[in-house]
Amino acid sequence: MTSVCLSKLPASPTSASKDAPTIGIIGGGIAGASIALRLSELGIKVTLIEQGPSLVNGPPICHLHAGGNLYREISDQQCITLLKQSIDVLRLYDKAVDYRPTVIAVPIHDQGTAANLLGRLNTLQQQYQALIAQDPQNQVLGAPEQYYQIFTRPQLEELAQQSNPVSPKSMAQWIIPFAKQADLNQLKFPVIMVQEYGLSVFRLAATASLALEKMNNCKILTNTKVIAIEQSQQGWQLTVNNTAPTPQDCASSQNPQQTIAVDYLINACGFKTGSIDDLVGERRQRMVEFKAAYVTHWAKTDAFWPEVIFYGERGTPNGMAQLTPYPDGYFQIHGMTQDITLFDQGLVATGSDSAQPQLASRFINKITQQWPIDVARTRTEKSIRYMANFIPEFASATMGSKPLFGAQQIPGIDADLRTADVTFGQFRYARCEIVKASSVLTSADAIINHLVGLNLIEQPSQSRHYFPNTQTLSEQQISIRARELAKQRNYPEALAKRNSAN
Repeated sequence: MTSVCLSKLPASPTSASKDAPTIGIIGGGIAGASIALRLSELGIKVTLIEQGPSLVNGPPICHLHAGGNLYREISDQQCITLLKQSIDVLRLYDKAVDYRPTVIAVPIHDQGTAANLLGRLNTLQQQYQALIAQDPQNQVLGAPEQYYQIFTRPQLEELAQQSNPVSPKSMAQWIIPFAKQADLNQLKFPVIMVQEYGLSVFRLAATASLALEKMNNCKILTNTKVIAIEQSQQGWQLTVNNTAPTPQDCASSQNPQQTIAVDYLINACGFKTGSIDDLVGERRQRMVEFKAAYVTHWAKTDAFWPEVIFYGERGTPNGMAQLTPYPDGYFQIHGMTQDITLFDQGLVATGSDSAQPQLASRFINKITQQWPIDVARTRTEKSIRYMANFIPEFASATMGSKPLFGAQQIPGIDADLRTADVTFGQFRYARCEIVKASSVLTSADAIINHLVGLNLIEQPSQSRHYFPNTQTLSEQQISIRARELAKQRNYPEALAKRNSAN
């Protein structure tokens, strides 16, 4: 998507602002785009600035994280927070969700047991029931009494004798491919299936882009880099450089460098958040981690798979293995080892002279340029072999495309932190520091409260999450744009499709 000319957009909803302040958002990833969407739907004027050619093009997003069940090491409170946040995000981006459950299995070499998870799962089930009691529309993870289900080895062996269902409905039907293909001798029992769903980064991007393009109070500047920031009496002056041509009837096409005035500034630059902190003169402790996931193609399967998690200790040779299914035989793999998803020296912290942690050039080159094909192929093949330890026939899978990759920020010094939202700096400055996509609306709500407290806008009178324009988008509109984005980014279109069992 190229830069959008403001004059071409249709009418916006009624503004919630007092004196029509302009909110500037730097960064068009899942955080910046979602915050822009939240504010724009309220009629607030927004200028969204993204250095890349399109919105929501960052680290590999593939999982909703409703309840944090992928992470044994985080607190129950973080899991509860992720559950609440994920329900909000699912309600907004419902057409970006792949409604299939997730299998959680504990390998025999792991020190933990599946039974250790049952207390947390019961707590999450109760919290989910309470959220539904508060608002029936929160029932987006299935019936609360079916939030999770346990399977013994005899049950799985019995299910393995059944044919793969054409359109799985129950958890028992969803787990049949796993029961048939997984090496049960490598696992402890019981195995757990939980209503954790998938997310498509391409469908997220399509939803946010299409919705924002409908509103004339949101100006989108893609291919635009912020090169200087100065505080003014009323807000901030941003000097930006347009790095690609824009529509001929937009003023920005006449001059690649321009100054933009905003009344309030939101830093939503993801792993580059520290670089904007530097420009505004703020110091902030954070970490940045480079990660990758691998796109594979398994021609020998035609089943509808659930997502599958094999627990393991992060960073060791037995780190967690994650298999994420897509249509047409494509699977995404995370292997939380140094040979697959994690990288030696891929986690860095803030230094003494900058708020921006400095990744090594080899990681920056992967983000800004093309991966060396030999490195991509080697790591993809390692991910396939790693998954084949648990699903032997997966050894026949092949490389499906270039990896999905990116860097994520982690505020503070706790590398296990998974719930973070927004902090506020000096005069009219907010810093979005999400670790997981599920935190985006919590960040947006905190910023709205800050704007109200600064007397820049009135308290919104609409319901808590108000997205009338976004909710009018059709399945067809989102599918077409999502496939276009996958093609533009050189990924299989299957990654932009929804599971046809839905």
